[in-house]
Amino acid sequence: MSDSKPRSPKRGPSTPLAALDALLAEPAGGPIRRALWLEQLDLRLRPHLPPSLAAHARLANYERGRLVFVVDAPVWRAKLRLAAPELLDAARSVGLDAAELIVKTTTPTTASPQSDRKAKPISATALLALQAALASLKDPDSAGS
Repeated sequence: MSDSKPRSPKRGPSTPLAALDALLAEPAGGPIRRALWLEQLDLRLRPHLPPSLAAHARLANYERGRLVFVVDAPVWRAKLRLAAPELLDAARSVGLDAAELIVKTTTPTTASPQSDRKAKPISATALLALQAALASLKDPDSAGS
């Protein structure tokens, strides 16, 4: 008799799809399932948007009869609000009980005003203190050998 461990059945290599399926089967997969559902809903509603607007708007949420879209500039917000009746009708046609359209505008990230400032040169006293601090951190064994 050998002391070898029993072998488990041979399994193929793990794939991203198998990992996703395993995650979605868990209760923790709820937010991922919701995100995938919202993405599919966005794809179904996008053809009902005016072509110039479709590239600037994205479905962000649907909850309690409210469709929430995010746009990248205030001008697109105004255009999406004008298209609200058609968009709500399209949402109802795919089985949603949509009664209201909410449009949010994202704000572009810009560099802070402080990032444009140049660093002040270090004073001679600060430089000496920094060098002393660095010297005190050196390994005592390496200095003697």
